[in-house]
Amino acid sequence: MRLCRPLVAVLGGLALALTTTGSALAADSTFLWIGPKSKLYALDNPPARKCLSMAQEARGARNATKKPLVVYTQKNCKGTATRLAPGKSAPSGARFASIVFDPR
Repeated sequence: MRLCRPLVAVLGGLALALTTTGSALAADSTFLWIGPKSKLYALDNPPARKCLSMAQEARGARNATKKPLVVYTQKNCKGTATRLAPGKSAPSGARFASIVFDPR
């Protein structure tokens, strides 16, 4: 029973995070990620073909848009690139510093 308590706490926290971003999840084109203090963040209808650098820690990218995107390990869309198709997610611990939506 002791092992279940941490799992329940984690799942409860995840459920709370998802309910606080309910309107973002309902958007037609949303990008989700985990930021500082494991808080869930969302960006609705991101601009296409424009490099965006993250101002804070960012990890666990989730592409809920209808177009592909690329996350980069360094700011200004440099470093190692990871392409995410629509509906796909990067591993929860995978950090990124910049992103471009609907790259050419």
